[in-house]
Amino acid sequence: MQTWKLSTDPEFVGKVRDVVGLYLDPPENALVLCVDEKSQMQAIDRTAPILPVMPTTPARMTHDYVRNGTTSLFAALDVATGTVISQHHRRHRHQEFLKFLKTIDNNTPADLDLHLICDNYATHKTPAVKKWLLRHPRFHVHFTPTSASWLNLVERFFAELTNRKLRRSAHRSVAALEADVRAWINDWNNDPTPFVWTKTTDEILESIANYCQRINDSAH
Repeated sequence: MQTWKLSTDPEFVGKVRDVVGLYLDPPENALVLCVDEKSQMQAIDRTAPILPVMPTTPARMTHDYVRNGTTSLFAALDVATGTVISQHHRRHRHQEFLKFLKTIDNNTPADLDLHLICDNYATHKTPAVKKWLLRHPRFHVHFTPTSASWLNLVERFFAELTNRKLRRSAHRSVAALEADVRAWINDWNNDPTPFVWTKTTDEILESIANYCQRINDSAH
């Protein structure tokens, strides 16, 4: 069983063309950064130690666990290189997003324009954020359509983090979780893997049209 959701964004086609254009034909003298937050990451400790992988035996962990708090990971994935700028915050408001924008500003070459691909989360569009962006004209924000997180490549990075790290870990505190994630990201940046986008806008729109046609046909 698989789930799906179609975007009802009235600007869907234009936004897809905008974002995919950045992937397939990035502007010169600029960085394309996919930005998002992995919110409510839980510091979970198992009620007994995890048993490691053994020959013919999978790793084993208890079904029950203890929750030790949450943190949010703010991340900006450089599409060209696969490197990630990251920052942890215990809260997830526009104030924290502004702090992360400043971190991006301080950790990228000052002579390059920055094209940020973001979703439509309210904290990305507050008056304070818009005012900051006006004072920093090298930042250009491109929004994905609503209900279209698949269009933001940083979600692929979050999937790697979840599958290769978080599901296999236990943490007794939020600080321990944050330190563990920072170490994993540092290792990632030492040998980064870019995610290569291959689908054109027309191919995406054709695929969605065909899917909608199948849905309509099945309803009759």
